[in-house]
Amino acid sequence: MPSVSQRFGILLTCVATVALASGAAPLRDSLSESAQHARGPGRLAIARLQYEGGGDWYANPSSIPNLLSAITQRTSMPVERVEAKVRLTDSALFDYPFLHVTGHGEIKFSEAEIIRLREYLKRGGFLHVDDNYGLDESFRREIKRAFPDRPMVEVPYAHPIYHLVYDFPKGPPKIHEHDGKPAQGFGIFIGNRLAVYYTYSADLGNGWEDVGTYPGDAPELHEQALRMGVNLFTYATTSRVTP
Repeated sequence: MPSVSQRFGILLTCVATVALASGAAPLRDSLSESAQHARGPGRLAIARLQYEGGGDWYANPSSIPNLLSAITQRTSMPVERVEAKVRLTDSALFDYPFLHVTGHGEIKFSEAEIIRLREYLKRGGFLHVDDNYGLDESFRREIKRAFPDRPMVEVPYAHPIYHLVYDFPKGPPKIHEHDGKPAQGFGIFIGNRLAVYYTYSADLGNGWEDVGTYPGDAPELHEQALRMGVNLFTYATTSRVTP
C-alpha cells in the first residue's frame, strides 16, 4: 500500500503510531527528529490562545491536558505535558508549533495580532480552531483579515490530516450535538501545507474533556476525539513549510 507521502504528494514524515490498544504500529524514532529540524516553531507542545472580544478562550479546561496525555501515551514524541497559554503578541508565541483556539462567543484580534498571526503561520505554525458553538461568525471574519487572498475551504477527506495515524475517511468526527449540522473541517493552505484547520459543528474540545463532563455524549466519542487530536498534533509537528 503506498505511503502517505506517495498517496498525497506532500512533504510529510511517514507516521505510524501508537498504543497497543489502537492496533497501530509504534511511531518511528525519526518523527521527533523531523519535528526538531522542521522550519518554524519546534517545541512539541500545545498552547491555548488567549484572545479579546468576550469569548471564553478558557473553555473546556480538561481538554488539552487530556489530549497531551493521549499524545504522550500513544506516540514516542517527547511532548511537553503542561498546557501553555499565550497571546499573539507574546514573545513565546513562536516556541509553539500548535495553537488551539476555542470558545462560545466573540473573538477579536487587533491589527498587531493579525500581523503576528500571519507571520506565525507563514513561518510554519499550525492553528487549530474548534468552534464550541458561537465562535463561527467572528472567527471567519478575523481569519479573513489575516488572509484576505486565501479562502477557507473544506479540507478534502483524502488529506493526510485524516489518515496520518488514525483513519477518518469521512472527515472530523461528530462529537457534540448542537443544531443537527454535520461535522466539517475547513482550512487555509500556505503552499501545500495546511496552516489553519477549523473544526465546525464537531466540538472536538468537548470530546477531549473528561468522560462524563457531558452526560449526553457517548464515552466512545471521547476516544474518537482523542484520535483526531493525535492526528492534528502529528500533522502540525511534521508538516513542512513550502513556498
